[in-house]
Amino acid sequence: MRMLPDVPTFDRYKNRMTVQDVDDLLLVGWREWIALPEFGVDRLHAKFDSGATMSSLHAERIEEFSRGKQTWVRFFILGDHDDEETSYHCNAKLIEYRSIRSSNGFIESRPVIETILYIGGFQWPIEVTLSNRQTLECRMLIGRSALAGRCLVDCGRSDLLSK
Repeated sequence: MRMLPDVPTFDRYKNRMTVQDVDDLLLVGWREWIALPEFGVDRLHAKFDSGATMSSLHAERIEEFSRGKQTWVRFFILGDHDDEETSYHCNAKLIEYRSIRSSNGFIESRPVIETILYIGGFQWPIEVTLSNRQTLECRMLIGRSALAGRCLVDCGRSDLLSK
């Protein structure tokens, strides 16, 4: 597992911020550059969407495999639309499959993994579903389960942390 050194982290269940701590929230735009250090992805455009419950990552060639008694998935992450020649071969432990209703209303069963999200000098673990987001503007969507208690989204601005 590749971690970025000397970076403040958020624990998934502890350190949740309360409403009076709003000044301590990380202000992000509706679209930001993020990193996924466990997969070697240093730069990926993500949409921050408080209307979505779960985060979702565009993945191709998803395959299950066994590692000991655990089920894992291997998959490829493509770079952004302006960098489609870059791909990352990834492996992650499969948490479970979840039924997810997409924005077009269809329900599909998606694999769920956990990884580290890095943005604006902070990193924390998030759960992510793997899906086909090829036709969408951003290869990753960050949902409210990853944002809650950590980020405040300014839906009128983008790339606040990466200019």
